[in-house]
Amino acid sequence: MSGTRGRTLLLVLDGVGVGAAPDAHVYGDEGSDSVGNTARAVGGLPLPNLGRLGFGHLTAIPGTPPDPAPTAAYGSIAEISAGKDSTTGHWEICGIVTERPFPTYPHGFPPAVLIPFERAIGRGTLGNRAVSGTAILEELGDEHLRTGKPIVYTSADSVFQIAAHEDIIPVPELYRMSEIARAQLQGEHNVGRVIARPFSGPSGAYKRTSRRRDFTVPPPSRSLLDVLQAAGHDVVGIGKIEDLFSGRGLTRAEHVGSNAAALGAALAALTEARPGTLVFVNVNDFDTLWGHRNDVAGYAAGLRAFDAWLPKLHATLGRGDLCIITSDHGNDPTTPSTDHSREFIPVLAWQQGAQGARPLGTRRGLADIAATILEVQGFDERLGGTSFAAALGAS
Repeated sequence: MSGTRGRTLLLVLDGVGVGAAPDAHVYGDEGSDSVGNTARAVGGLPLPNLGRLGFGHLTAIPGTPPDPAPTAAYGSIAEISAGKDSTTGHWEICGIVTERPFPTYPHGFPPAVLIPFERAIGRGTLGNRAVSGTAILEELGDEHLRTGKPIVYTSADSVFQIAAHEDIIPVPELYRMSEIARAQLQGEHNVGRVIARPFSGPSGAYKRTSRRRDFTVPPPSRSLLDVLQAAGHDVVGIGKIEDLFSGRGLTRAEHVGSNAAALGAALAALTEARPGTLVFVNVNDFDTLWGHRNDVAGYAAGLRAFDAWLPKLHATLGRGDLCIITSDHGNDPTTPSTDHSREFIPVLAWQQGAQGARPLGTRRGLADIAATILEVQGFDERLGGTSFAAALGAS
């Protein structure tokens, strides 16, 4: 059991990597560097607030040089789980290592997957291949409107995605189809995530809506969220956190539609939080809007906007509150690939009011983040990680 501690904000900048991981070649991601390559591609990327925390030490960022006296503990971590998707990344942050990767379907789903699904939903499907989500809407959106058949597709990740126009298949019905797929995808076809992808708009101008939902495999073991909740701590999930953990370990969840909404919700949750609360936030636009679409300018603008938001965070944090900024994988918008990239994960961590933070170096295993939060909150458990709480400095 823990004593009374400050609040914790855990911010995951989805798809923000800082250089190719040692095993990047296994995933075809040699040369990936989401932040550094983006900064070079736009001719420099000044991020003064992130720079003061130590961000410029993690990779070469033109416009954001290494600060000589960073105010946060800074470092990078190589993920040890098999795979490079959001589920494995978030799970490892919370102390669950995925040793066997979820199945992927580069050539589409086999009949053993698709036929039972079509029978269960009472209609055929379109698509069934690995493809960009925006591209397949342009290609098959009109046929979907004519036939009423949902569009099923995948990517390089372990996902079964179902897209449907909200005027053709209402969102509750799309969620029901996704739940059917989630229940069917077991055993050798235990896909990491079933994703409901509602869209709207007229032909030629289809646009995904904010009512996406992820239906994930339940976590196979206890996570940081379970430990905190069982001890009576509030655990607030913002963004797709609830989906990635199948609702486990959370006392409250809020789904949001953009980076700005997620960061606004984070500040509101912190303001209301009692001591010991964990506010766990996924900031998703780096991945969904910019990384997967190779939108370099959008990715750079997103980093600048996050940097400009940081003073609001500092003004909201109270003395003794812990903040950790990290990621789950890379998604380099400058490479030909539109998929996630196997990269080092950034970590910037500090306790408000503490002095003397030290570098974290290069670490192995994202579970170190869970271990650190547990130590700061007074727990003996470490969930397989090594805490870096001592590097946060002293009050």
